[in-house]
Amino acid sequence: MKLSLYVEGMSCEHCVMTVTKAISEVPGVNNVKVDLGSKKAEFDAESEEVMEKVREAVKKAGYKPA
Repeated sequence: MKLSLYVEGMSCEHCVMTVTKAISEVPGVNNVKVDLGSKKAEFDAESEEVMEKVREAVKKAGYKPA
């Protein structure tokens, strides 16, 4: 299933790479795409339960999931 999440605090391509890596490391997540312009992360997930782990990964990376 496709899920998306807004991520506040990104300001450059390095931020995009950091968020992409953090989300990609969550088990059950694939095909992560993070867009700086829209501040949106989109990804495929095995289930909606993965979303909380994605939010935690984004927080640990230093950004704010919205």
